[in-house]
Amino acid sequence: MADLVTPSGRVHWIGTGMSTGSGLGLVCAAATTLLWGRTAAKADRRLAELGLSGQAETRTFGHAELAAELRAGDVVVSMLPATEHPALLRLAIEHDAHFACSSYLSPGIAEQTDAAAARGLVVLTEIGLDPGIDHLLAHELVRKAGEFVGDGRATVRFTSYCGSNPAVPNDFRYRFSWAPRGVLTALLSPARMIDDGAEVEVARPWEAVRAQRIGDETFEVYPNRDSVPFVATYHFPTNWTIETFVRGTMRLDGWSQAWKEVFAELVTADADRITALAAELAERHPTTTDDHDRVVMAVSLDVRTEDGRTWSGEYVLDAVGTATEAATPRLVSVPLALGILEVTGGNVAPGLHQAADEPAAVDRWLGKLATWGIETGYAGD
Repeated sequence: MADLVTPSGRVHWIGTGMSTGSGLGLVCAAATTLLWGRTAAKADRRLAELGLSGQAETRTFGHAELAAELRAGDVVVSMLPATEHPALLRLAIEHDAHFACSSYLSPGIAEQTDAAAARGLVVLTEIGLDPGIDHLLAHELVRKAGEFVGDGRATVRFTSYCGSNPAVPNDFRYRFSWAPRGVLTALLSPARMIDDGAEVEVARPWEAVRAQRIGDETFEVYPNRDSVPFVATYHFPTNWTIETFVRGTMRLDGWSQAWKEVFAELVTADADRITALAAELAERHPTTTDDHDRVVMAVSLDVRTEDGRTWSGEYVLDAVGTATEAATPRLVSVPLALGILEVTGGNVAPGLHQAADEPAAVDRWLGKLATWGIETGYAGD
């Protein structure tokens, strides 16, 4: 691995959509920032909406235009759809720039990380809300449980659920906090988890809905994507036998009933119908300025040692949007900003990172999130 390319202190934030929240302001305050939108005028409007007018330069995005502006040590931040990330990473590597995004690690990103590391570049992924904050909390739970178990054997249950829903429940039991079509296609993605000690595949995640009690409320939860690789990501010790391991989505109680007709359509819908259905749902269930979102995240780990001792720990994040900013973009963009500033500060080693995993880094990141108003409650032994 090459030495770290010295960060230049310049950040290229690409995208002005729903997840570009107040975290952008934290970046603008600490680094020279260029905001790239579909047009420069749209980027200007987003800055104005966030109260950041004049705090970043604005540009009309295009690969050639970005390439002309990139310098060694810059940070390219992709807030575009995940399918666009690999091309942006490739461009960043060609110009010796670091890369960050809040999305899941994709094959198109993974296959380029060795090349980035060889040039001394950072590739930071999965540092938003979910994935992102959940990773930090999971690492902290594993650390605490590891201290309890020691070198002995143990059986463990791990669950991590997160959802953005309406703060005031509506009949649809949902509030679109990101692109409606993306919501529908996510529901069509098969999921894999560990249940009853065995790997289980779920073709239609909504058919695996379970009730989940958090505090004094009941939610509906279901598996999301492939949970199994995160056993390694979270560094579960080999002396732990995993009974349950699932990362998933949280919805309001009654969601599965309210969405029955949607599920029935999705079973046979082609790409065109999914696009049309997304538009219909967005029109039928609009988000108004009077609506506020509520994000709830619960990450828990239960341990039973071979000699019968037990340990449990759970982190819960519960945040409601305000008239100033919805909770979802704040909780995505602020952790991302933290990650970007760690990169511009030269605190991240070259190569791939999925949020942070070293205890000292996790503690530092959680501490900084708390100073920015993102706190999690802990209950445990």
